[in-house]
Amino acid sequence: MRLPHRITPALAWLLALAILPAGSHLTSLTAIAMPARQKIVPMPIQGDEPGFQPIFDGRTLSGWEGDFRYWRAEAGAIVGEITAATLIQSNTFIIWRGGRPRDFELKLDYRITPVGNSGINYRSAAVPDPVTPSNQFALRGYQFDLDGAKLFDGNIHEEKGRQFLSVRGQLTHVPPDGPPVVLSTLGAPTELAALITGDWNAAHLIVRGNTLMHLLNGRLMSVAIDDDVAHRPIDGVIGLQVHAGPPMRVEYRNIRIKTRETAGVPLAPQNLRIIKGIAD
Repeated sequence: MRLPHRITPALAWLLALAILPAGSHLTSLTAIAMPARQKIVPMPIQGDEPGFQPIFDGRTLSGWEGDFRYWRAEAGAIVGEITAATLIQSNTFIIWRGGRPRDFELKLDYRITPVGNSGINYRSAAVPDPVTPSNQFALRGYQFDLDGAKLFDGNIHEEKGRQFLSVRGQLTHVPPDGPPVVLSTLGAPTELAALITGDWNAAHLIVRGNTLMHLLNGRLMSVAIDDDVAHRPIDGVIGLQVHAGPPMRVEYRNIRIKTRETAGVPLAPQNLRIIKGIAD
């Protein structure tokens, strides 16, 4: 019998078993042991996975475009502020002009005043504003919703579109011919709201194909699987919002993104399919 040039531990064990005399016990093979299988389990990560790149330099608004009556760079953050003298009638955004990401992850920290309302838009497009025609920075598209009263943080909302696609604590399916349906729950809304602080909060958006995931302070808040092909956006700009209403202030810092290019590997799997309410 011609033996291979390289004998692995598993092959050696099988060869020894083949020549073992009849009636012998496997315990006789104490000198040759099967290799132990390494048990691999997911572990929490410290910091970011590789591939994230900053899109805000912490000092200037270079690469961002908006109405600078409401936006400025201050103390390492992008600050959006509405005062009694600068009240607005329409939502307006500061827009990152570094690309139109399709499949990506976005991480940032935010802090907002108690009566404030804001959001992180993505896969968005500029649209005319009939209420305030001079507003060049109105957006339509997906949004990571957030507010100072902790009513909306983590919701998946579509600004100027289909509105709420998934609210805090839900995994939903958006069909092509009807409103979103809840497939499962991720936790009680009150339990998830308790994770939101009145200071800095860490948002993490994972956007792959037709699947949107919003995480906040390390906890999954909402998931939407959007099969409404006729209405869902497939790419677009990223923008930060100041909302019409009373005076408010919102701050964003540590803004970083991971795309197909920065990760060096494909980020987009096939669209997650829904068949009779089951993800497969």
